[in-house]
Amino acid sequence: MKNVTSWLLQELMGSEGHQKATIRDCAPGEAIFRVGDPGDYLAVLLTGSIEIRKNDKVISVVEPGCMFGEMGIIDGQPRVADAFAKTQSRIAEVREGQFMSLLQATPYFALAVMRLLTDRFRRQTQT
Repeated sequence: MKNVTSWLLQELMGSEGHQKATIRDCAPGEAIFRVGDPGDYLAVLLTGSIEIRKNDKVISVVEPGCMFGEMGIIDGQPRVADAFAKTQSRIAEVREGQFMSLLQATPYFALAVMRLLTDRFRRQTQT
């Protein structure tokens, strides 16, 4: 997965202690979300490692600086995969209002999300 740029991490953490995202600590093995859960936020992994699983098969490992769970916030549909903390992890949850603000304020954020989706689509369709 592609890493988000440092400006996005700075935007999420805010300035002067005003965070624009909810920070969540996750223990190893903890479910971040499961198939069927509401897709009401995207997450950016700040530290640790996250496994994305489909039918108990690991389909991706998320590294720090990467976004995951973005499909649900875009289309409003439930989660289609599970996400579990592989190690002690910290994520930034970006809710819909925050997501829309980022899209309006920083076109580069929209481009980063489009590139992420395109990258995933290419990897799934390559044989």
